[in-house]
Amino acid sequence: MSTDLGLLVLRVFIGLAIAGHGAQKLFGWFGGYGLAGVAGWLGSLGLVPARVWALAAAIGETGGGVLLALGLLTPLATLPIMAAMALAIGLAHWSKGFWERDGGYEYALTMLVVSFALALIGPGRYSLDGILGLVLPEWIFPLGLVCVAAVVGYGLFLHKQLVPSPQPESS
Repeated sequence: MSTDLGLLVLRVFIGLAIAGHGAQKLFGWFGGYGLAGVAGWLGSLGLVPARVWALAAAIGETGGGVLLALGLLTPLATLPIMAAMALAIGLAHWSKGFWERDGGYEYALTMLVVSFALALIGPGRYSLDGILGLVLPEWIFPLGLVCVAAVVGYGLFLHKQLVPSPQPESS
């Protein structure tokens, strides 16, 4: 029982935190910039079409967070969260080091790792998956991870195209 209760607390907290993070992007709630602001920022990073990337991040974080909090389709719920966090790390936080205080990737990596662990462990008995007896085929999550890697890789590729390569100095 304590394991299931611990999973419930962890899932609900992480899920609602990520859903709130996504609602900042999707609706402009909680001091967020909304879709237009996020699209502008993502466009400046080279992600085109920027509105599609912004909408995908906002819906992925909001929807994935809500599904994770509910414990519904848990392995699938974690995939858009992991994709958004991996892209955030690669596009905006990696160069600033680990600590969030310096704009680093501490928060994003924590959310990514906890989401990954919850996908592996499962939602526990106190979840909609547990109550409804939903069990997805084991191959779904690894296939989803391949898709996440492809999306993140493509996003990082687009970003790299925007950043000019250093040119050797001529004498």
